[in-house]
Amino acid sequence: MRVVHVNHTDEGNGAARAAYRLHQGLRESGISSGMFVRSRQSRDEPVSTFEPPSDLWVRLRRRLRREQIQRAFGCYKGSRPERAELFYDDRTPHKGDALRQCPDADILNLHSIYGFVDHGAFFRNVRSPVVWTLHDMNAFTGGCQYNIGCRRFEEACGKCPQLGSNEDIDLSRKVWKRKREAYSHVIGENRLQVVCPSEWMAQEAQASSLFTDVPVTVIPNGLDANSFYPRDTQGVGTALGVPSDHRIVLFLASDTRPRKGFDLLDNALSGLGAEKTTLLSVGGDESELESDLPHVHAGYVESDLLLSVFYSLADVFVIPSRQDNLPNTVLESMACATPVVGFDVGGIPDMVRPGETGWLAEEGDVPSLRAAIERALSEEVKRKRMSTRCREVVENEYTLEVQATAYRRLYEQILEEKKGQTRE
Repeated sequence: MRVVHVNHTDEGNGAARAAYRLHQGLRESGISSGMFVRSRQSRDEPVSTFEPPSDLWVRLRRRLRREQIQRAFGCYKGSRPERAELFYDDRTPHKGDALRQCPDADILNLHSIYGFVDHGAFFRNVRSPVVWTLHDMNAFTGGCQYNIGCRRFEEACGKCPQLGSNEDIDLSRKVWKRKREAYSHVIGENRLQVVCPSEWMAQEAQASSLFTDVPVTVIPNGLDANSFYPRDTQGVGTALGVPSDHRIVLFLASDTRPRKGFDLLDNALSGLGAEKTTLLSVGGDESELESDLPHVHAGYVESDLLLSVFYSLADVFVIPSRQDNLPNTVLESMACATPVVGFDVGGIPDMVRPGETGWLAEEGDVPSLRAAIERALSEEVKRKRMSTRCREVVENEYTLEVQATAYRRLYEQILEEKKGQTRE
């Protein structure tokens, strides 16, 4: 069995890390797994890189198509909300070139392909069975990564709030229509299977008009529990400038878009009842706190070793996302035996189990989040008990071995059904 994972890159954001970890887990389980990416960051030999054709005609065609896509989006520049979520067209300048260069595979496992794989050219011409692992909602919306309360993806999009549009036939509707036509080529032949890391994402995918007739399976993300585990942190807090008698609240995100909820965390930390507490933030640019809580910003960290040290150093990890799938950061924190506080949204409650692995706050409610953080910091005995349980849950449910086994079963089922259709 040969599986190729298609993603825009093999390292960097959460989706890339999750895709690469799955690739590694499958290889360790004996499956021939490769990756095909637009931008390669690792030195892993089974990762191949797309090379855009360089002849004059193709370069001209690519430029014209890029300008066409930019014009379609550019007309909303003045109407989009400030700091809106990411929005992607289904078209790319590369059209069918990506599929032509993609390595041969028995199964193609798509991940985050926007900006890299042209939906129309790909789904009209692909012949292998396709598994699509959804790291966000873009596959079944008219362009947004997360809907932020909008339910128009259940019908046909249009009047997109993330475009600031009041028109039915706007870019989101056009993207939705092109996706519907593209997907029909594989849905009609039963060659598309969707995998969602969280129960919430599965429910959203099934609610979408684009995936009405597509089988949806839930397989959580996995991680290497031998890389993320409780570390010796002696002297680390002092080196960071954290007073030795302070408890540490950890926040980690690659950016501070509104969906990540840093503003909600900041408000929750204002008036926090727990004394002698420091906020340690990791990733992205440093954000100024409105609260007067001591704050140490460690900057962007790529090393899994250093990340695991920060998780181990913290007394509690807080994920204040307004909306999220199955964040790698929660699994990483739990693997390092650090309990988690988060809102009861998306896939977070799949992992954060009240009284077991952390505390859940009411969706978007700042006082509820503040109270959860205060309980986490004050209930030391319970927190230590949860630390042990966090590690147990990861070892039993979220390792690469568990994930790879589930994917292997799915792949084998798909290939067996394909053989049956061929015999018929």
